[in-house]
Amino acid sequence: MTSAEPDAGLLAPGWAGSPAASATSDSAYLRALLDAEAALTRAQAALGLAPEEAATAVTAAARSGDFDARDIAVRARAGGNPVIPLVADLTKTVGGEYGPYVHRGATSQDIVDTATVLVAVRTLDLVRADLGRTEAALARLAAEHRDTAMPGRTLTQHAVPTTFGLKAAGWRSLVLDARDRVTAVRNSLPAQLGGAAGTLAAFGAYGATDPTALPAAYARELGLRAPELPWHTLRTPIADLAGCLAFAAGALGKVATDVLTLARTEIAEVAEGSGGGSSAMPHKANPVRSTLIAAAARRAPQLAATLYGSLAAEDERPAGAWHAEWEPLRDLLRLVGGAARDAAELTEGLRVHADVMREHLDLTHGLIVSERLSAELASVLGRARAKALLTELAKRTYAEGRRLGELLAEEPELKGLDLDSLADPARYTGAAATLTDRALERR
Repeated sequence: MTSAEPDAGLLAPGWAGSPAASATSDSAYLRALLDAEAALTRAQAALGLAPEEAATAVTAAARSGDFDARDIAVRARAGGNPVIPLVADLTKTVGGEYGPYVHRGATSQDIVDTATVLVAVRTLDLVRADLGRTEAALARLAAEHRDTAMPGRTLTQHAVPTTFGLKAAGWRSLVLDARDRVTAVRNSLPAQLGGAAGTLAAFGAYGATDPTALPAAYARELGLRAPELPWHTLRTPIADLAGCLAFAAGALGKVATDVLTLARTEIAEVAEGSGGGSSAMPHKANPVRSTLIAAAARRAPQLAATLYGSLAAEDERPAGAWHAEWEPLRDLLRLVGGAARDAAELTEGLRVHADVMREHLDLTHGLIVSERLSAELASVLGRARAKALLTELAKRTYAEGRRLGELLAEEPELKGLDLDSLADPARYTGAAATLTDRALERR
């Protein structure tokens, strides 16, 4: 099979060179189209609607590899889809007695939709593998840093302490959510077979006493789920694909966005294992993996929106809605496939600087535990007095450059309290460790 001039991903480093790039290439799509055509003839043979010799001949011709994707793409302009010229080429390759069994009873949309599902299934399997790598790396990080205290940040500011273990466990939970959604959609994707207007009429005309048996036989040949109905204008499978892919991109984007923040020069609590260089600044080690994942997360929702918009498909074949799905869906598969690869590499190589996290807990001179102190001191001083005292001392910590614990120790009312323990940020991480353990129980 000769390919068109390949889209090598010159402006798409997020998916270039990834397994998903190969699985969604023009060659891969052409292979899926040929697989769909060959399976159709085999399914008809299995039901006695075509000779076994025809199934063998069509399958052999489809596997011969002698098809030119670029030529088919150019000729597709005449009919608006690649199946029309492909069928002509495949029929010619089969030739003679069995050529008429190519594409018999089907319509172009049957083949394009089924091929799209095949490409999606093959790509989602790759995505699931990389999500598995990411999940395993995050589980390791969460376990290793179960008790590594760090500042929690809300609205960009220090809030109360948390742990890096809990953060990594949260990332892993999202990745598992993405895995579950991808798995559910992958296992639900059906073959498409309905004929010209979804009635299977042509298969009856060719001798099928029960044309409704053919879609199930077709699905079996392809290893896909049998459709309940022809779904040529019932686009639930495509919408489900859009949803799971957009969610996966967003879930990985959360991880990447957090890493981008924590890897800033001023924060430096984490670092990518091998940062990327700069064309102008030799000292830089840019968080490239995170950057590419974040870019995918920003693009995915808009691509999914196009696919959701195509649900409003008129008649028994829409003029434009179906065609509008093809490129955004392939882009989504590529983006998520690339992001999953990058996420696996990112998490497997992520460096965690626990010492820096501990230093940052002290940036507010102990004020990061003011929530705890408010609760503890209220029982000693009363709520109003405790609030007033902490407000006053908070101002003094900044004005005098002293730690909150030191100032509290000077208050006669607080003699006898273990202020060192109460003011230690590392001892105010709540149930973070327990929550991390609980999260890691999920498989």
